[in-house]
This record gives sequence, C-alpha cells and structure tokens, in this order.
Amino acid sequence: MTIEQTTGAAEVALLERVPTGLFLDGEWRDASTGARFDVIDPATERVLARVADASPEDGRAALDAAARAQRSWGRTAPRERAEILRRAFELVTARAEEFALLMTLEMGKPLAESRGEVAYGAEFLRWFSEEAPRIAGRYSTAPDGRNRLVVVQRPVGPSLFITPWNFPLAMATRKIAPAIAAGCTMVLKPAALTPLTALLLARVLEEAGLPPGVLNVIPTTRAGAVTGPLLKDSRLRKLSFTGSTEVGRRLIADSADQVLRVSMELGGNAPFLVFEDADLDAAVDGAVLAKMRNGGEACVAANRLLVHEDVAAEFTRRFVERMAGFTAARGTEPQSTLGPLVDAATRDKVASLVSGAVEDGARIALGGTAPEGPGYFYPATVLVDVPKDARILDEEIFGPVAPITTFRTEEEAVRLANATPFGLVCFAYTRSLDRGLRLAEELETGMLGINAGVVSNPAAPFGGVKQSGLGREGGSEGIHEYLETTYVGIADPFASLAGRDA
Repeated sequence: MTIEQTTGAAEVALLERVPTGLFLDGEWRDASTGARFDVIDPATERVLARVADASPEDGRAALDAAARAQRSWGRTAPRERAEILRRAFELVTARAEEFALLMTLEMGKPLAESRGEVAYGAEFLRWFSEEAPRIAGRYSTAPDGRNRLVVVQRPVGPSLFITPWNFPLAMATRKIAPAIAAGCTMVLKPAALTPLTALLLARVLEEAGLPPGVLNVIPTTRAGAVTGPLLKDSRLRKLSFTGSTEVGRRLIADSADQVLRVSMELGGNAPFLVFEDADLDAAVDGAVLAKMRNGGEACVAANRLLVHEDVAAEFTRRFVERMAGFTAARGTEPQSTLGPLVDAATRDKVASLVSGAVEDGARIALGGTAPEGPGYFYPATVLVDVPKDARILDEEIFGPVAPITTFRTEEEAVRLANATPFGLVCFAYTRSLDRGLRLAEELETGMLGINAGVVSNPAAPFGGVKQSGLGREGGSEGIHEYLETTYVGIADPFASLAGRDA
C-alpha cells in the first residue's frame, strides 16, 4: 500500500512512533521544565504532536554531553564513522515513505516533493560516508631543505547546528553527515515548526550505532535563550546556521566573542535569466522547477524572472499555462502538486508582497488571491509588467509567486541580476557557450545553473557570496568546514649525518 492510499489512522500510527522528547547523551528525555509545544499541520491547522520544549538548562546539558563525547569520538577510526553513516543512509532509504509522510504532515509539501527530499537528504549520509576515510594531510620538504613539513587535519570539535523548517531532513543531514565524518560532536536545534523529522532522524542515527553524546537534539520555542549561552561557552567550536540573513547577522555577531568557526547559508534573491536565444520549452520547464520546488519556500527558488524583451510575451504565455496546472491541496491528497505555506505569517507576507507589487504597477496574470481556510494555502501566481524598482524584486518571496520583468541587453541582464545584496544562486538559459562562460565570470553568485533549473547536489559545494552566507556544504569542500589544519615542523632528519662519511 502506498502513502496515497493511507488513512488518518495510518498518520496517527506514524506520529505515535515518532519520538517527541529531547535527545540528550543517547537518551530520550522530557524538558527540564516539563514544557511542551504544539506542532501544527499547515494544511489543516490541527495539532500533530506536542514536543518537549528545551530550556537553557537543557541546552547546557546538550553541550555538556557533546563536550564529554568529543575526545573519544574524535579518535574513532574514519572507517567506523563511515560505516555508521552508511547504515544511516540505508535506514533512511528503507524508511523513505515514513520520512516522506512525516515531512508532508509537519511542513506541508506534496508527497512527491517529500520523497525527493528523502532521496536528497539521504544522499548526504552516503556521500560523507565515502568522504570520511579520505581525510588527508601532506608531507613535504621545506624549500630550503632544512625541515620536513607535515600538515594534518583534525576535528573542529563540538558544533551547534540551527536548521530551518523548509527542508527538515536535508538541512539536518547536510550538517550532521560531514560532522560525523570529520569526528565532531553536535548539538542540533531544529526549527520549532518542523521538529519531528529531526527527531526521527536522531532515532535512526541511534539505531545506526552513533554513540551517546555525539548527536544531541533540542527542539525549543525559545531559540535565543537556549542557543545564546552556548555561543558564549568556550567548549563550543563551531556554528552552522541555515536561515534568514537577518538572523544570520546576529548569530555571526554573537559568535565573535569566542571567535567561533561559522558556516552561514542565508537568504537569496535568485534571478532567472532567459535570453533571446534560449530554448523556450526548456526555459519554461526550468523556470517551473526553479520557482515551484518546495512551493517556492526555498532559498534557491527563482525570485525574479528576467526575460529578454524579444521573447518575453511568448515565454510568459507558456509559463502562465504551466503554472495554471498546479493544484493546491493537502500534500497527502493524490491531486496535490502545491501544498500550503508553512504558517499564517508566511502566507500573509506573500500576500502583502503581491498586493504591494500591484500597487507598484504590476499586473496579475494568474492567481493572486488566497483561498479561505483551513490551511495556509496560496495559489500559484504570476505577475507581469513588474517595474524594475518594485519591492517584490528586492525581497525573498518564499512562496509560489513569480514576478516577470524584462531586459534588453546582456549587460543590462547582468546588472539587474547583480543589483542585490544577495548572491546564492542564479539561473540562465541561453544556447551560447560564450555567453554562459561570460555569465559564470560576471554574475555575483555562489552557484550558477546554465540551462538547468535545479543545481543542488550532495556532491557539489552549496553556498553563496555577499549576504547569502559563508562557507560551503556538500561536495569535497563540505567536510573541511569541520576540520582544523595543524602544521607540524620537523627538523631535518639528515642533519645528524652532517660531517659523517657516506
């Protein structure tokens, strides 16, 4: 039986199997205060579960456990760490339907998208299981021949992870997997809107053989009160955060006292460029993928569609036709291709951006009106004739809304694309190889998709420039975020032979 055929009773049975406590030092516990908070289904506005609400004392206990475990865990053989990750990959894959349904229930995305996230998130476990045994240093002779130079890599140490609600599995595995591979212990604070997936992942890692204290999970509704003291604790060595630029700035500032290693995957304002020589069918396909993945609730979602004026009318006609095919419904329903937004505040922000764009002079070609509840739904929406100074082109939409504006020349397209403090990802459709290479050098972005609407891949470095963040996740680069470099200088081993006969 597939999930589409399951009943409410099956959902209840799944939720009863998911842990709802804190995971501290290998044990499932209640919060020290006994407090709990509600996890809401954004499609029905009903309570799914009540989860332990960690206190500052619980946060300290989590770091205590991570600090105690660091020495022994850091000395664990790379192959042993690799095998734990490989077992976790196999367990997540075997329970893919369970993870998919859970994500759909707490976050809202359609099941097909949830299944895609399970495959994507699990791949980080497999990728870094293969990277763990490949951590390497180097040995060389100093240029003057007097010393030998040895460079070794060692774990950074206890790390704090703060993950967002929009990809509750993949954002956790993208941080946890390289940390395990490198030999770091962790404290994970998942988003309060979607903590259940992270808690289920912790159970899977426990089953895979991860020792107590290596991973500690502390859901909380008081993020600042719980994580703030950890950033001031000298035992913490690393912070990795995925979320808004506004929050990221504050966390970077708070990390300065301890000079923590930080990785920041922050906001985006991705331009989607369609040039006059583009394959329009491919460009429309790519635009739908880039805009509507996760219902637009993604930092890599196309935020601005910049289309050459010679093809704008035809591109828009085809794009509107495709966008009109999305069906908004609860993600467990077979017909659903667009789930709800995650909460009322997100829906209201999206609606405000659309109404503001209309006030600025844009015209609604599709959608634009939120339906009556229950659920935080917003329809697939296309805005045309959007002025280049409209607010909606400057803010991250985080919803299924596509504003279209035009450009005349390649130079103008690059200028418009770069006219933002963000630089996470860009997309461009063109048949010209020369233009593609020029864009790769001229666009201010950490990632670029040429004739591709999706670029995220566990084997590739994910991250941005400017105010979109610091550091990279995934790829061979990802594990280095959790490794420190130590240089050892050794005196010339042949010096003692000086003056002796050969």
